[in-house]
Amino acid sequence: MSNQLSDRINSLVPSATLEMAAKARELRAAGKDIIGLSLGEPDFNTPDYVKDAAIQAVQDNYNAYTPVDGYVELKDAVITKFKRDNGLTYDRTQIVVSTGAKQSLYNVAQACLNAGDEVILPCPYWVSYSDIVKLADGVPVEVPTTLERDFKMTPEQLEAAITPKTKMLWYSSPCNPSGSIYSKAELRALADVLLKHPQIVVVSDEIYEHINYGVTAHASMAAFPDMYDRTVTVNGVAKAFAMTGWRIGYIGAPAYIARACNKLQGQVTSGANCIAQRAVITALTESPDRIQYMVDEFKERRTLILSLLREIPGFECNEPEGAFYVYPDVTAYFGKTLKGTEIHNASDFAMYLLEHANVATVTGDAFGNGNCIRISYAASVNEIKEAMERIKKALG
Repeated sequence: MSNQLSDRINSLVPSATLEMAAKARELRAAGKDIIGLSLGEPDFNTPDYVKDAAIQAVQDNYNAYTPVDGYVELKDAVITKFKRDNGLTYDRTQIVVSTGAKQSLYNVAQACLNAGDEVILPCPYWVSYSDIVKLADGVPVEVPTTLERDFKMTPEQLEAAITPKTKMLWYSSPCNPSGSIYSKAELRALADVLLKHPQIVVVSDEIYEHINYGVTAHASMAAFPDMYDRTVTVNGVAKAFAMTGWRIGYIGAPAYIARACNKLQGQVTSGANCIAQRAVITALTESPDRIQYMVDEFKERRTLILSLLREIPGFECNEPEGAFYVYPDVTAYFGKTLKGTEIHNASDFAMYLLEHANVATVTGDAFGNGNCIRISYAASVNEIKEAMERIKKALG
């Protein structure tokens, strides 16, 4: 009985990535051989040195409630990581550890937004941004970008999107879903616009920071001294360390925002998992060089999937510089009928691939760009080859 539920939950859209993953599981359970390229989940195991730290934590009897904002030792590890990798100096009052970067984002939205506040989202954006903003009674303002500009927002577009109601700008770099990376110069140009609008807080989602293929160096908005006090830097260990299920994310933020997030989290989940936190201390304090083998493998897979997609008519791709996704434009198929199925949009196309190629992808509609689909190459070489062959055959 939906009338017994809140308007908030009735208006909420399920996560498209999780929904497609669930659909793929249903089809597998029904006996179909589905290749899943929908989830952003590395297919590597968590590194042994991180697992060893978790085992040691169990043996050391870490089993009690943790501080709401994280163990002091983990906060210190986060501080060390920010300084080492990003040139950012934080103290413990500015760090909050949460149950995944998704909770970090939710905390920030709830802490900063009032009803009607606008949040600028360069499109494409990660699927949950828009609904996290709506759950805080904010208003998502989508700024379309183009494949020709590598799916990056220009300073002119940012300026045009700002109104008296604009409260925040959210973006990810490397970007999920496009793999695009904002250079330091590009971020500086956006910052110069933001300086004219001191009410705007920036959320810089850097969860894919280490999955970078060496074309454009990673840069953090908070590293600009004039943006430091206006930027929340969000990160975590799920992607680069193959720790999706460990559920640890964190922020570095102005102290007043960190305090607000801590206050909120204390009434929702309290502190994150004790064993996972102890493991993450080791993950963050060890050199990032220890996870380079995964980045090197993703880079090879990127080369492979791009070469195979170029053999399929109607797919137009940029070359992602980070993360582990391709985001091809598939508008060449819109308006066509394939095996009796009319393709009106990216959602129809993604569903066609699931039903006729047995390959799970995600519609670009979920990312604020209805011309594309997202394909994850966080899968084995054999799965990538087989999936592209199936897609090619289903479209032939």
